[in-house]
Amino acid sequence: MLKKLYLFLKTFILTKDYKSRQKLNKHQANSLFKFLKNLNSDFYPKSLDLKDFNIIDKKIFMDNFSKINTLNIDEKTAFNIAIKAEDSRDFSSKLKIKKKNITIGLSSGTSQNRGVFLLSDEEIAIWSGYMLKKMLPKPYFKKRKIAFFLRANSNLYESTNKSFLEFRFFDLYKNIKEHITSLNAYKPDILIAPASVLSYLANANNLDIKPCKIISVAETLEPHIKDKLKARFNQTIHEIYQCTEGFLAHTCSFGHLHLNEDIVYFEKEWLDETRFVPIITDFKRQTQPIIRYRLNDILHIDNSPCECGSARIKISRIEGRCDEIIYLKDKFNKDFLLFPDFLRRAVLRTKEINEYCFVFNKQNYELFAYIDNLEYELELKNNLEFLFKDLNIISPKIVIKQYERFEFMNKRIRIKVI
Repeated sequence: MLKKLYLFLKTFILTKDYKSRQKLNKHQANSLFKFLKNLNSDFYPKSLDLKDFNIIDKKIFMDNFSKINTLNIDEKTAFNIAIKAEDSRDFSSKLKIKKKNITIGLSSGTSQNRGVFLLSDEEIAIWSGYMLKKMLPKPYFKKRKIAFFLRANSNLYESTNKSFLEFRFFDLYKNIKEHITSLNAYKPDILIAPASVLSYLANANNLDIKPCKIISVAETLEPHIKDKLKARFNQTIHEIYQCTEGFLAHTCSFGHLHLNEDIVYFEKEWLDETRFVPIITDFKRQTQPIIRYRLNDILHIDNSPCECGSARIKISRIEGRCDEIIYLKDKFNKDFLLFPDFLRRAVLRTKEINEYCFVFNKQNYELFAYIDNLEYELELKNNLEFLFKDLNIISPKIVIKQYERFEFMNKRIRIKVI
């Protein structure tokens, strides 16, 4: 207990934002050297040079789960424990092995592609110290209530419970309408939820809360939702970019997203001049080391300086996932990469559409658009056809259908390729 408290306080006190790129680069080099020197995994090579490590993805990571983690916990055991917690809705249990308490959890992806994460109590204490230093409004130790909406709770999130913080988990497996009454009674100072949930709450006429900070998690915070939240709550809307593989980015006081380069090393696989896929190495993960792990996200870099003065890379937006890229044909029958933003803009140019998703059938070259307001079916179809013509793309067959209500316990999918 004392060790965890020490690690939390040490991390909280020492965590800072680097204003000098040179000092940040030096910190990264030192952290990377220390991390690789102490690496104890049967999967990775024994080397202090990152170039000696192969780039891996989720499939490789999960196929070698027991060799990658330093406690040789097999995937089946870990997965069964995590599933049992989800089924029972009791997320407090830990796996005790080699005198360590290990928290096991699932990512919020689809059941066919879920990741499993392992974290020791010590790593959770470090995560908690870093997270609270970065995300708590000042003064840091003022008593505050935090309302957290997610599909699953975890010891990871419960670790943020401190003497000066009260944390309450709102389970998205329960009816969200019932949560509004509880939320009004709780009166949270900080509201944390997926973007789709925040959007729903912003539309609720009976919501009566005035949080001093709102943080979007788990889903991409799209610009039109961000604008709606800013108007509804009259404040800057913050965002956390976190996944099974690490705490990757968060917004500064001016609302701009910065990569957490002080705890994660980012390599970039460029898709064009501004878009890239991140390849990450996490300095802080020892139980389940994350080294040169290729994510499936598309990030937009913003090279302009930020008002906050941070030396960390600024991201203009998280556009989506690589598997949301649709491969169409241009007039010369060559592949054209249609990024998620293209379709999103076509929707935003259409009136009165709040919820939507697209399904592209590769074999039949058909694009199904599901929208919540069929009165604007023709307008959306015209906008899509104009888009394809403007890009010199061979237009797929466009089919407009009624959008079914989004279930909040599942991660929102805007674009699916089948």
